[in-house]
Amino acid sequence: MTVRKRAVVVGLGGQSTGDHLPGLAECRLAELVGVCDVDPDRIAPVADRYHVPGFTDIEQLLKSVRPDFVIIAVPHHSGREVIKACAKAGVHVLKEKPFATDPHEAADLAMLCEKAEIELMVTVQRRFHPVYAAALALLERIGDPYLVEGRYTFHCPDPAAGWRGRAELAGGGALADMGYHLVDLLLWYLGLPDRVLAGISAAAAPESEYDAEDTALVHLAYDRGLYGSLLVSRSAGPKTEHLAITGPNGTLAIERGTARLLAPGGQVVESLLREPAWPCPPATVIDRFCRVLDGTATNPSGPAEHLPHAAFLAAAYASTATNQPADPKEYLP
Repeated sequence: MTVRKRAVVVGLGGQSTGDHLPGLAECRLAELVGVCDVDPDRIAPVADRYHVPGFTDIEQLLKSVRPDFVIIAVPHHSGREVIKACAKAGVHVLKEKPFATDPHEAADLAMLCEKAEIELMVTVQRRFHPVYAAALALLERIGDPYLVEGRYTFHCPDPAAGWRGRAELAGGGALADMGYHLVDLLLWYLGLPDRVLAGISAAAAPESEYDAEDTALVHLAYDRGLYGSLLVSRSAGPKTEHLAITGPNGTLAIERGTARLLAPGGQVVESLLREPAWPCPPATVIDRFCRVLDGTATNPSGPAEHLPHAAFLAAAYASTATNQPADPKEYLP
């Protein structure tokens, strides 16, 4: 008989109530044993619904409940302290993206997890989706890529709302938040670029005050002759998610849960579709983490894999400040 891992959820915003908590209810390998949030008004309804104790203090939760792992879904600027508390208690971490808000924090957290001998896995869901994984096999069929084009957009009615409207708290705007998924795909498939030139805008809601960009455009260059761009916007609809990588033998076009291999002329050669195409169930990610903890699966999204993400974002934001290209490798810890 399989003994389920004891899990707690820290941060009871929309990500947890919409994904992580329902996901835990469907898990085969984990069970919810506690919840935590700094807002006491959020705790009671969730604790009552799932019949678990609720806490406002992470250290008290860890001491009282003694979980096997913590699912962290807190504002970006709060993640560091929660991870530190987990490391101190020797408790593993499944963290909502991003891993960290800058390269220095990423390096510190990676070292902290290593010293504490805890596993940390970042929930970039596309890494656990079979279509996105299978697309890697199709990528080699296009030849050496020379063009990459990415786009991820949707319309947020109020880009200034809450902590996401403040760059200091969020570690950036659309690029660092929702754009993290597109950056993850880029780095997973193609590696870290040699140069980025970025521009950002916070002009979609002129009546509001916010400094975390609602739109970002990043031009990419690799020394091996690959060029392209990423466009990310949380103000420009309609909702789109697209990554196209082109080589001499064709294009790999990846959209939300689908992948198509196109001939140079645009004809579809092969396609992959998962039904339902989306989402990758949160239960799948949580169960995978449980297997990581059991030693029966590898961790595809650990701290080391996310140091390049922090470097990419730091280089992009540095480029916006100087209006000059920046080398992400110079920002690696």
